[in-house]
Amino acid sequence: MARAARHSSLETRTARARLPVRRTPYFAKIAKGLRLGYYRGAVSGSWVASLYRGAEGYDTKAIGAADDTTDADGATVFDYWQAQVQARNWAERRRLFAAGVVRTGPYKVADAVKDYLAEIAAEKKPAAVQGAKYVFDAWILPDLGSLEVDKLTTERLVRWRNKIATEPKRVRTKRTATEAARRKTPDDDDARRARKATANRILTILKAALNRAFFADRVSSDTAWRKVKPFKRVDEAVVRYLNIAEIRRLVSACPEDFRKLIEAALYTGCRYAELTRLKYEDYNDDSGTLSVRLSKGKNRHVVLTEEGKSAFREWTKVLQPGQRIFLRRDGRIWGTSHQQRPLDEASQRATISPPVNFHILRHTHASYLAMAGVPMAVIARQLGHADTRMTEKHYAHLAPSYVAQTIRENFPVLELGSSRQVIPLHKRSA
Repeated sequence: MARAARHSSLETRTARARLPVRRTPYFAKIAKGLRLGYYRGAVSGSWVASLYRGAEGYDTKAIGAADDTTDADGATVFDYWQAQVQARNWAERRRLFAAGVVRTGPYKVADAVKDYLAEIAAEKKPAAVQGAKYVFDAWILPDLGSLEVDKLTTERLVRWRNKIATEPKRVRTKRTATEAARRKTPDDDDARRARKATANRILTILKAALNRAFFADRVSSDTAWRKVKPFKRVDEAVVRYLNIAEIRRLVSACPEDFRKLIEAALYTGCRYAELTRLKYEDYNDDSGTLSVRLSKGKNRHVVLTEEGKSAFREWTKVLQPGQRIFLRRDGRIWGTSHQQRPLDEASQRATISPPVNFHILRHTHASYLAMAGVPMAVIARQLGHADTRMTEKHYAHLAPSYVAQTIRENFPVLELGSSRQVIPLHKRSA
């Protein structure tokens, strides 16, 4: 960071008050080719930056009022040191403009989104990029895409966030449908909480794009969106898991090729994408483990029970190295969105309502481990969580609790059952 330049006549309001009033500014050189100017008015003054552009002359930029009569706030009123920072930031942006690093003209939210998607394409998997693009196209660009990023206000972003939280949930219309599927307005606490949680996730994606634009010096400030906070207490863990009877009914209701995937999810707690990528060499029968490759950027080993080992041994016995363990009936691989429709159909046949999604199978695996007293760190390792925070959020309430166990062991038996017996009333004699 550049060292701030000293100037005894401009550093303090007392020193500036001694300067004669004049129409031209008093300048202090703060960097090569960059000067900070002070206009001395009759009552108070203001700051201006001046950047030397060689044969093109000087570029100037009004910074704001000086703190001659009002305390500096760093937004509209600046002291000498704050004005220097503003001047340096402006000069750096001018340099980037000249070098073609930052585009000229108004930089809109749509531009920030376009740049963000182009940059993460080299960092993330295609499915993640496509998922982000869907969110931008569905929720962000229609309302905010045409706005200039530098003109965004906190109030505008809050209104956009609140609109998402109160709008009906988007639904997909089937290709064969003659009418568009109707949206259902959230009308209960769970539905409203879910919409707020969705709004939080969309806000996070928008902030990711805008922050990248800010740190790349494409916009001047991040204040507007930094002040927009997510809804609180809407991501409380609500874990749904299947009981043993539901598990058996669901598995029996699946076609053979899809049943293998369902069984594998229950045995391992793996994600759908992790299972569909598994190959013959990923199963180690000697150690009874699966090697899950490139799961969120890292590998992990999933431990199988004897029942799980037996199933994977059966599924891999006729395979060759390089072959996938799970394929569709026609020999094609399972695609990104091929799992929900057969799960909906199987849930209906198994009389499970609401229908199961693949993540519930992962919850089921982890929930039974937690209820059996398996330490949170072990469950986190099995599921591939970076630490135990997410694991504890979802499953800690299912684990045997020291507090609950102590209370149940030490609270006395009150023997109040007899007090609930009904004593018949005697009929009065006439």
